[in-house]
Amino acid sequence: MKPDLNTIHIFKTNIKKTEPGCTMHQTLDNHTAIQQWSIDHEDVDCVLRVVSETLEPKAITAIINALGYECQELN
Repeated sequence: MKPDLNTIHIFKTNIKKTEPGCTMHQTLDNHTAIQQWSIDHEDVDCVLRVVSETLEPKAITAIINALGYECQELN
């Protein structure tokens, strides 16, 4: 079953690479409100996609910013 498109949040970031076990992976993997996430490192905007039925884009931006990265919602 595909997720509701209203639950997919898309962001421009400066996250150039991630490695399993890094703080960002652990934070996003262990967040109970995040069903799925991915980063397109081949895209010039390092696009972050987050699937969450409850988190608002501002909350996701705050999580990424707290980890030391830039994050801006794409519409």
